[in-house]
Parts: sequence; structure tokens; C-alpha cells
Amino acid sequence: MKIKLITPDARHAEAWMSALSAEPALQAHPIVRPLRDVNVLVNGSRPDMVVAETMTPQDFEALERLAAAHPEVDYVLVGNELSPEFLMRAMRVGVREVLPAPASAEAVLAALRRQLRKRAPVQAGAHEPGRVFAFVSCKGGSGATFAAANLAHMLADGGQRRVALIDMNLQFGDAALFVSSERPVSNVADVAHNIARLDADLLRSAMNQVAPGLWVLAAPDDPAHAADVTPAHVEAIVHMAQGMFDFVVIDAGRSLSAVSLQALDLADRVFAVLQLTLPFIRDGKRLRDVFRSLDYPEDKIQWIVNRYQKGGQLTLEDLQKTLGLRQVLTLPNQYEVVAASVNQGVPVDSIAPGSAIARALRELAEAIAPGAAQPQRGKWLTGLFRATH
Repeated sequence: MKIKLITPDARHAEAWMSALSAEPALQAHPIVRPLRDVNVLVNGSRPDMVVAETMTPQDFEALERLAAAHPEVDYVLVGNELSPEFLMRAMRVGVREVLPAPASAEAVLAALRRQLRKRAPVQAGAHEPGRVFAFVSCKGGSGATFAAANLAHMLADGGQRRVALIDMNLQFGDAALFVSSERPVSNVADVAHNIARLDADLLRSAMNQVAPGLWVLAAPDDPAHAADVTPAHVEAIVHMAQGMFDFVVIDAGRSLSAVSLQALDLADRVFAVLQLTLPFIRDGKRLRDVFRSLDYPEDKIQWIVNRYQKGGQLTLEDLQKTLGLRQVLTLPNQYEVVAASVNQGVPVDSIAPGSAIARALRELAEAIAPGAAQPQRGKWLTGLFRATH
């Protein structure tokens, strides 16, 4: 990938060039002058990517002019203005990532490596549409986000599959934090604002690749931006993702709205997550009634009891009798392991691969996509999923 580095600071240019020399796939050329003084971007050789440091409003206006003249080039912006309005303006002109100034050489190298990975061939419509799995919480604190994020990581299987994790908990979503400590480059609301030009490249540029094969589209930082996303936006985003990924995992959040219901409608399977306490079961019954009113077939819904441990006052049989369920999945109660995973932003199969919770999630991934994890022969769950495809 051919890179042009534009900065008025010679020290920055030298440090960035030195760092980029560690990545053979990046061929960089520095331009040491203010961006507003750069009149010709393509001079003999067209760059694939431009890293531009903006010091003044005039610099950013120059970037807008360059981007308009060369829309085929992608841009990484280094700047000290990071307001939501500025970031939206940058995205509209084709900026793929924004780094806060001053950007270290390591940060620039990491950003360009992310962009390099994103340029790996991902073509919409190149394979069968990816399967969509939506996780919905019967009540706040059920652990649905943890289950969705960790299942997505396991389905990716170290890069053997392409998996999208989309956070549709638009007001208070934090699914990205369960699998990565990286700051999201964009979010669902930003994509919605640019829905008219949505394509595979735009969607890919809005996502963080947090692990081999796993890409995350985050929820908005500002809960107010939840209103910017409509059911039509959700449909367009999910359909585009289906053409790009083998699996699309959606965290639909807790509240039922037109947006979250659109996500559930689009799902091949809905995982309803609850715990074995009376408030959860009561809300689970209400959610079951919603599913019935929507005419969802029984095999579309799979119920998961999280933090399950035997010997409680309420049993799985009580839940099945109350909700009229034939099958219930369980995820064991391992608070310390889960807390360590969440607090560190590291998937549980990376931090504690031999734990009971990792094994249970691995079995679920294997049931959904045989071969996505270590095969668990003889498990009833695998047969259940294969029987209902």
C-alpha cells in the first residue's frame, strides 16, 4: 500500500517514516509542509492512503478539496479537533480513521496496519448471505452482550471465518468493550447518516477489526444519536453485512423498539438471555408473548439461562413450564472469570480457555457452525441446531 505522509513537522515525518519501515507492505513518502500548502496530491504515483496532519481549519478545508479531487484515495487524519460534528464531517469526505494529535509513530503504524487489513478482499455478494444471530436481553444485566460478543469471537475461529458483531443497543451499547480496548473508529449512527452511499467499503471502514476474522460496528457514543437510526437503516446495514461476512451477530439490547424489532425480524435465530430469578422469568414471559405476537416460529427462538448453577430455588423445569419451552441452553456461573474478561476487554476464550463458561460458549459456537471450535462429539446441542437449520 502506497502512503503519503503530510505534516508540517519534520520530527513527526521522521518518526512516522521510521515506524512504517517495520511494515514491508507499506511504502511511505513524506511531504513536510502544511496541508493547506499541498496543491498536488497525485504527482507521478497515486497513493492508496494519505496520512494528513491538520493544524488549522484551513488545513482541513484543504483536505476536503483534496478528497473531492481524489475520491479514489483513502485518508487517515491526525488532528486536535475530535468533536462529534468534526468526526462526522471527516467521515463524509472519506476519512477512514482519525487519530488525536500529536499522534505517536506507533499509533500511526497501528492505524495503517488496520487499514491494510481492511483492504483484504471482502466483496458483497461473493458468497452465500451470512447467517444472522440476534441476542436480546429479557432484562438488564442478563449477560446478553457478553454472550453475543464472545460467541462472535469464537465463530471467527482465529480468522477461519469472517464475523461481524453489530451493536444495536443504540443508547447504551458497549459490545465493543467486551472484545477489545480499541476506540471505535465509527458507529452505527455514522453509517446511518451516510446510508445513501452505503457499500462494502464504507461499512468496512466504519468497523474495527479487533481480532482475526472479527469486525465490530459499535453503538453510538452519544445516546441522543440513537434517534438517528431507523429500521430501514438497520435493514440496509444488516443486508450489506450479510454479503460481506459468514456470520452477523447482533446485540439487540434490552428495550423493544422499531429498530430492535427490525434486527430481530432479520435474524435467522434469536437468542433470548435471562437468569433464573423471578424478575427475569416474568420479563421472559412478556418477551415470549411478543415473539408470539410477531408470529416467530418456535425454532427461531433459543432461550439461554446465563449464570446458571444447580440447586437454586428456581429450576430449569420451572422456567420451561412457565414459558412453555422444550429446550433451554445454559451458561454456567463463573463470575470471577467473566469479570476478568470484561474488565480487560479480552474474550473469555483468550483469557481462560479451559473455564466452564468458555467451554459452554465453545459448544454453542460449534453447534451453530461445526468446526468453529474444538469439536465436542456427542453433545445434544449440536444435534439440536443441525436439526433446526
